[in-house]
Amino acid sequence: MDLGGYEYAWLVIVGIVVFFVIRLAIGWYASRRVKDNVDFIVAGRRLPIYLAGASIMATWFAAETLMGASSTAYQYGLQGVVFDPFGAAFCLFLSGFLFIRMMRRARYLTLIDFFDRRYGKGMGLLGSIIQLVTYFAWTGAQIVAGGNIVHALLGWPVSTGMIMVAIIVTVYTMMGGLWADTLLDFMQMFLTAGGITLIFVGVLGAVGGFEGMFTDAGSLYVSEPFTLLPIEGEGYLGYTGIIGIFYWLAAWMAVGLGSVPAQDLMQRSMAAKNEAVSVWGTYMAGALYLIFGVMSPLIGIMMFKLNPNILPENTEFLLVSAAMQTLHPVLVALFIAALASALMSTSDSSVLAGASVVTENILPFFKKDLTDKDKLRWTRIMVLVIGLISITIALIAGTIYRLAMVAWSILLVGLFTPFAFGMYWKKANRSGAVAAFLGGLISWIFLVIYYFSTTIEACAGDFECGFWDAVYIGSTPAFVISVVLMIVVSLVTQKQDAPRQLTDVDGKPMAMTRRLGILPLKDALSGKSEEAVSGD
Repeated sequence: MDLGGYEYAWLVIVGIVVFFVIRLAIGWYASRRVKDNVDFIVAGRRLPIYLAGASIMATWFAAETLMGASSTAYQYGLQGVVFDPFGAAFCLFLSGFLFIRMMRRARYLTLIDFFDRRYGKGMGLLGSIIQLVTYFAWTGAQIVAGGNIVHALLGWPVSTGMIMVAIIVTVYTMMGGLWADTLLDFMQMFLTAGGITLIFVGVLGAVGGFEGMFTDAGSLYVSEPFTLLPIEGEGYLGYTGIIGIFYWLAAWMAVGLGSVPAQDLMQRSMAAKNEAVSVWGTYMAGALYLIFGVMSPLIGIMMFKLNPNILPENTEFLLVSAAMQTLHPVLVALFIAALASALMSTSDSSVLAGASVVTENILPFFKKDLTDKDKLRWTRIMVLVIGLISITIALIAGTIYRLAMVAWSILLVGLFTPFAFGMYWKKANRSGAVAAFLGGLISWIFLVIYYFSTTIEACAGDFECGFWDAVYIGSTPAFVISVVLMIVVSLVTQKQDAPRQLTDVDGKPMAMTRRLGILPLKDALSGKSEEAVSGD
């Protein structure tokens, strides 16, 4: 799609430029509040509920969530978006209920701090490497997506768009860290959520309201567009039998469980003022994400009703077309600028997450006795390094975007089991964690190869389609293998490898009571610090 024929294209360009300038200005403003690495990585653990919840929601509510979901639902209905937003919202609620409270109580700076203290430095290093690989790929993917959006909307070369997005994200993240990210996320959340709501209302009116949306609804490849379940005779996304079940389960787990042990989610939760804010902020983000996230696929389904003849390759910018048809030009400009802003919110999170893991969990292996001032300097340096590496990856492999979603499957089969069992099972030990990590990853690689022969045939020889499907299908049995290895190896090696007690950031044993995300909402709304809440 090119805005060249749009009468108000100049207004869109002005909106995008203004947003870019605002992001840089807020990065400079936030830099004045950064005094040490705790400020830079977790915003001094001072985020109130409205910033914590909005930041989590905005970080995940990226441009591909908005634009990709409408395109996918046009073709596959709600089946196609089980991964996101439904799996993503499930992840937020699950994390808030089972894990977030303990992570905030421990006052960690990174997710890997948990692995270091529960299983030792060796497991922490393995987890760090996987996190880093994940964020290299994911940041590169966001830069590719940004370049493609700039190219499609403004007609500029893709490489120019990628370089521009990478420079802006790297500069303001280097300046303000998580303070800059959260302030920008808060602003961006209102624009994207407001824009998608206005578009939804406009398209809903065009199909005759809710009754018109559900009456005779359809999608390109699926007969029942409003079901999340496999369809009798059609299966799930064209796969039936056990393979279809594996695919459907993977659709829920890839982001639903795979994103739980991810630094960008935990980083914002650990930045909350107290345990109640961390938990309720995550619930708030999950609710907002589900409410506004489901609007995009519903728009895709309604657009199919309005025009069922759009070719699949032309549905990528379906949401922008709907905006141009239903919104005032000023609102179109704001919404498209917000799309670019949403993409940057995801990019800055992944850059900062990777830099945090390097400084806090990898660098200490090679450089001992770092002062907090040293850590702050190195974290900023690593933001620049990761930004440069990611743009290099993006420029070399311009098709990396979809492939980068493999990252969440890697976290699912490698890190989720050691994380969840380490939090709730006293007998979980280092041997079990390493076995679950390596066994899950290795079995997943072989299972992807095994299922590829089936998926490539189902995809009529399309390599990307076959590989994509095999990645997800193979992750379900690989996840089961990871869980089995965690239990069996931990039980067998209890005497040789005694489980370690979980400790907080100061090395003190953690209080393992009241772990679930059940806290008074008033504690989250009070705005009190953890110390003040504990003293009441």
